[in-house]
Amino acid sequence: MGGAVVAGLLAGYGIAIPVGAVGAHLVAVAARSPWRTGAGAALGIAAADGLYALLAVLGGAALVPVIAPVATPLRWVSAVVLVILAVRSVRAAVRTHRSGPEAAEAPPPAPRRAFLTFLGITVLNPMTVVYFAALILGGHSTTGVAEATAFVVAAFAASASWQLLLAMGGTLLGHLVTGPRGRLTTNLASGALIAALAVGLVV
Repeated sequence: MGGAVVAGLLAGYGIAIPVGAVGAHLVAVAARSPWRTGAGAALGIAAADGLYALLAVLGGAALVPVIAPVATPLRWVSAVVLVILAVRSVRAAVRTHRSGPEAAEAPPPAPRRAFLTFLGITVLNPMTVVYFAALILGGHSTTGVAEATAFVVAAFAASASWQLLLAMGGTLLGHLVTGPRGRLTTNLASGALIAALAVGLVV
């Protein structure tokens, strides 16, 4: 049991810590939203990682050939969605900046909506399940319901802790950058970073 927990924690951190386009978008959303919205988005990412860990435990080697043919199209869809979100974020920031400090910013998404949005974006990356399946097939024993459950829960917990840390960093950034020019600069930079990382998914 202890080995399955350690394996799950290592697997969860291994997939979560490299900050890609989704992580960059999480920080950007958290920076202009209440903490609960950022936390909802973070848990959406972790839920997708936990779901793929569960699928890997249940399906193992059988899932890899099924996912391989659709992996590239799904990566393209994920990249397009992320670029659209980045463009919308930049456009909203520019519009608000041009309207002056008296203009009201668009309300941030509710925590539930943020959860579902980030769950959907992360699910579009099928390589996550391939990653977990490779770890399991590579020697991380998850025989038995108890060990499999421990692995999945530990992977989810590891991912959730890291994503919540990113969300907290975004929230702190939002509190530090309060001026109109600073917010515009931050939004432009995050939009460009998200778009670049999204393109990197398919290049």
